[in-house]
Amino acid sequence: MRRLFKTILVIAIIISTYTVFIKFAEQPPNRIEEKKDLQLSNEEDTPNQAIDLPDKGLLSLMGQSSGQVLKELGEPSRKDPSQYDYQWWIYNGGNNQYVQIGVLADKVVSVYAIGNGVNMNPYKLGEPLSEVYQTAPISSSLSMEHDGNSYRFELSEEDMNTRPAIEADGTIIQLYIDKFDGTLSSIRATDKETFIKQRPYEVVYRGKLINAKTVSEEEEKNIQRAQERQILDITNVIRNRHELAPLSWDPNTARTAFSHSKDMADQQYFAHDSPTQGTLADRLKRDRIPYQTAGENIAAHYSDSISSVEGWLNSEGHRKALLNKEFTHLGVGVYKDYYTQDFIGK
Repeated sequence: MRRLFKTILVIAIIISTYTVFIKFAEQPPNRIEEKKDLQLSNEEDTPNQAIDLPDKGLLSLMGQSSGQVLKELGEPSRKDPSQYDYQWWIYNGGNNQYVQIGVLADKVVSVYAIGNGVNMNPYKLGEPLSEVYQTAPISSSLSMEHDGNSYRFELSEEDMNTRPAIEADGTIIQLYIDKFDGTLSSIRATDKETFIKQRPYEVVYRGKLINAKTVSEEEEKNIQRAQERQILDITNVIRNRHELAPLSWDPNTARTAFSHSKDMADQQYFAHDSPTQGTLADRLKRDRIPYQTAGENIAAHYSDSISSVEGWLNSEGHRKALLNKEFTHLGVGVYKDYYTQDFIGK
C-alpha cells in the first residue's frame, strides 16, 4: 500500500511540473524580487562552481575597453541604447552571425552572440547539450557579493532546461538552449552589476537591490525601437539556422504590432485578441496591410529582446511562427516589457 502511494505521488508531481511548463510557455511569470535577509546555510555558502574566461574569442572581451573591441571587431553596424545603462554595439554579419557588445563607461559589461562560426570559447554555438554540460557543472542557484550586498539567484526547473547560468571569473554566462533541437542556441555574458540590474531569475538579497537609471520618455522610445530591430536580426539568424529565407522589415506591420503591445500594457491583459482592437486580422485590416497569410507572437515581462526571442523559440506554437516558411515580412512592436511579432506573407 505504501509503495502504491509513493507511485501515485510521483505521477502527481510529474503532472504538476508539466502543467507549470505549459503555462510558462504561453505567458512567462512576472520577475520576482523577494527582499529578505539571506539565511546562509552551509549549502548556500558553497561557492559557485566556475570556469575561467578564455584568452581568445568574444567572451575574452568581457571587462575590456571599447578600444579593444574596435581593434578586435572594427566599427559596429550600429549602436543601440539599452534599458540597463550600457550601449549595445551591434555587429550584424548578415543572417549568419550576430553579435551585441554592451559598453558602459568605455568598458565591456555584456556580450551576446548567436549564429554559425562565432567564437564563444569554451562553448560552441550549435553543440549538443551533452557537450555543453561537460564544459562546466550547472547549478540551480548563483550566489554573489557586490558593493557590500549579497544576492542569490534561484533558477527554476524551466530555467535549468532552457537558460542555465554559470560564473566565470566574476562574469555570469547564460546559456540559451534550444530544447527542441537539444542544442546551444546562443550565449549571453554579463558582469555582476549588469546581471543584478537585469534580474533574469528570482532573487533574494541582503542589502541594496541595484537598479538601472530611470530613462526619459524619449530615451524609452529609442530603446523600444532598438529592441524591435534586434528581434528582427535575431529572428533571421534563427531562420537561417533552419535553412529558411530571412524576413524583410515591414514598417506598417511594425506599427500594428506596437499598437497591440501598448494595448496589452495599458489594458493589463495578455492575449492575441484585444478587447478593443479585435483579432490580428481585424488589426491588419484596420491598418490596410495587404497579406496572403499572417501570424503573431506575443510575450510579456521578459528582460529584453534577447530573452523574448529565445523564449518564443522554446514555445511550440511561437516556434512554428518563427520558422514558418510562408512568412516573408515581419513587424515588431515593443512597449515597456510587452513584445509583439506580427508576421505576414505577401
